[in-house]
Amino acid sequence: MSAIIVPLLADLNDPLHDPASRIGPILLSQPPTTLTNATRYYVLSETMTGLPTLSSWLDNGIEKVIVPLSLAKEVIGILPAERLLVILDANSVSAVSDKIRSGVSGVLLKTATVDLELISSVVRFFDNREILVSLTCNKPPTTGLINDLRRRNAILVVPSAQLTLAASSPEQLNLAEAFTAPLVSDRPDGLFPTVVSSATQCDRTLGLVYSSKESIAESIISGKGVYQSRKHGLWHKGETSGSTQDVVKISVDCDTDSLQFSVVQHGSGFCHLGSASCFGSLAGLAALEQTLRLRLGSAPEGSYTKRLFENSDLLHSKVMEEADEFCRADNKGDIAFEAADLLYFVLTKCVANDVSLADIERSLDIKAKKVTRRPGNAKPQWIKPVPIQKSPIADFRMRSVDYESAPAEEKARLLKRPVLKFDEMMAKVRPIIDEVRRRGDKALIDLAATLDRAQLSETVIRSPFDIDSLPIDKNVKDAIDQAYANIKQFHAAQITNETLIVETMPGVVCSRFARPIARVGLYVPGGTAVLPSTALMLGVPAQVAGCQQILLASPPRPDGTISPEVMYVAHLVGASAVLKAGGAQAIAALAYGTESVPKVDKIFGPGNQWVTAAKMLVQNDTDALVSIDMPAGPSEVLVIADDTARPTFVAADLLSQAEHGVDSQVVLVAVNFSHNQLQQIEDEIEKQARALPRAEIVRESIGKSLIIQVSTIEEAFEFSNSYAPEHLILHLKDAKRRVDLVQNAGSVFVGPYSPESCGDYASGTNHTLPTNGYARQYSGVNTLSFQKHITSQEISKEGLDKLGPVVIRLAECEGLEAHANAVRVRLKAT
Repeated sequence: MSAIIVPLLADLNDPLHDPASRIGPILLSQPPTTLTNATRYYVLSETMTGLPTLSSWLDNGIEKVIVPLSLAKEVIGILPAERLLVILDANSVSAVSDKIRSGVSGVLLKTATVDLELISSVVRFFDNREILVSLTCNKPPTTGLINDLRRRNAILVVPSAQLTLAASSPEQLNLAEAFTAPLVSDRPDGLFPTVVSSATQCDRTLGLVYSSKESIAESIISGKGVYQSRKHGLWHKGETSGSTQDVVKISVDCDTDSLQFSVVQHGSGFCHLGSASCFGSLAGLAALEQTLRLRLGSAPEGSYTKRLFENSDLLHSKVMEEADEFCRADNKGDIAFEAADLLYFVLTKCVANDVSLADIERSLDIKAKKVTRRPGNAKPQWIKPVPIQKSPIADFRMRSVDYESAPAEEKARLLKRPVLKFDEMMAKVRPIIDEVRRRGDKALIDLAATLDRAQLSETVIRSPFDIDSLPIDKNVKDAIDQAYANIKQFHAAQITNETLIVETMPGVVCSRFARPIARVGLYVPGGTAVLPSTALMLGVPAQVAGCQQILLASPPRPDGTISPEVMYVAHLVGASAVLKAGGAQAIAALAYGTESVPKVDKIFGPGNQWVTAAKMLVQNDTDALVSIDMPAGPSEVLVIADDTARPTFVAADLLSQAEHGVDSQVVLVAVNFSHNQLQQIEDEIEKQARALPRAEIVRESIGKSLIIQVSTIEEAFEFSNSYAPEHLILHLKDAKRRVDLVQNAGSVFVGPYSPESCGDYASGTNHTLPTNGYARQYSGVNTLSFQKHITSQEISKEGLDKLGPVVIRLAECEGLEAHANAVRVRLKAT
């Protein structure tokens, strides 16, 4: 307990009330009608007050109630122990049972004379809980007695009639003198180190100063921050600068040699440099509150924060929107992210209505003191009815962020995708991979039954494939043929059969030539959608590059077959076999091989978190000796749009990627959009999404997606290049001219009539692209991905004469004499 003395006041109008409240709790015989400040009140009830009355007192904010032993026996176990003290005298201490001891937070010991040994035994019996001592004599205590009790962890209660704010006399003891009596300084100058903290900013430390007994007394009586300057004597904080302090509470540490002042700081701040604190700038909620208060009066016209302050309907809508998104968040990162957004808008409303964090904290403290509780049920309008059948689709709403006003840490969070728990995924896929390595085809068959719910008799379909029997719609077949032709034409143009030859110096000729990777494995996802397009995107460049062995892998359907469309593409691209497996087990079979699955040299293809984790795991295993195209994960699209964009087009492009899977993410970067323009796009998303057969998947992915509001094209591309999207769509005026601003993207779709869907299927470019920000360092799959480049050099005798001495010097510099010798013997031989 931080207080040195607990005054017993006759009433709230006592002149000692405010000074006494700064140094600890105040003891009353009756509770105040209302509690309007942070003062802690104890109520001494020496009569048989009923339980409902005691509960009511505690509910209304009384810190603790002190009751007779007889009443304590009735309310222990009902009232919280930390809010209950029991009245004892010297004769009744022995009547305290273990139940009483464990059911209260301390005692008020009433005694006519001070028996220090008795008090010490009471302290020990109650395990150093709160021990108050009330003397029944009419003479004021001495400072020596206060010290004796403090050393035994007991606190003296002194009636206000025995205390004064004036100088001590035989009839009254000065309040400040009573408070400072137990303080002991370990400094040669007798001063007490004093930590000053902000009562309005979660007790954030403002600075370190020093106090004397004189300055402490001055602070207690005046309620202002007064300290002791080691050079200039008494220091009335802010007397010349105007940065004054109102003292809320003065606390003493456990060793009674240092203090904490909790203050309300006025003016520019505590520090002489004009900052809020001597320990740096504010952070977190305190910094946000300060920023909002500054912007309340100075935010520029048209800024987002200004709009929120002036448009209460917009602010109300944003609070409701962010509360909904917070409720939907389901992992640590998302919950923290959404809570931050919600707190921003909540605090904006508070600041607009002159409600401070301190006001909120006081309200929380009062609520925490309630001992009776309501059932806590939600109001009817917020209770979801238990659905009799499948619940209706929820609103399709993306989270909107004003990029300009977002703090740096939030901007960094905006670049993150829905959480990909790779460590967790690695732990889950490793046993699957180990199982395939150990048991081969048998493991593939068992895993197909377990994970794909497919019964297999064989794991591989080998070419030639029975194409004539495939049940493919003619229109679908014609579409595949056209897509195949376009993709092949574009990827064939990427081939260069010419050998690069460079004579770096006379007689030294270096060259580079390409060779196809011999054996490639192409993973074609199944899961929630049939993807023959992926088979085309991977199979065509492999075919064009001249790979000797092309092995497709795709999850089997429940009847053990592979999608006929995928099989048809396997035929077109000249695949040697199709593996009937998906997920990590397919990656393991391709990487290590089984009895029927040939091992490959490189694995290509997108997939979910399981597939991505498996690909990353096998590429780091030297036993597998396999590489991968890239760590491609869930699909994503970023659309940059200005006021020329058509809402129907933008919404359709966003939804085309959102339907891939629940872990997909779509982002709209809106350049200088009005509220009405943004609303049109959101309405279109809602309208189009509800008509989609995969609406449930879209709802999940849209809920994790973003609208980034920016002011300029340059700001839009700054975000886009940092985000490095898989697909980038430009709904911009003069979109073609803006392509020069693109630095990081998997593939770019230019103008209103270039939907991402065309690149996904048939325009000719490849749709297997880097995701999750990897477009910063990876290209999408292309023909060169299926080739390796080999260098060679041919050096003539004359060339070696010139180059040899250079090589010898460098080899000797590195201490590699055998390298130098390989050149030296040739030079000598000539």
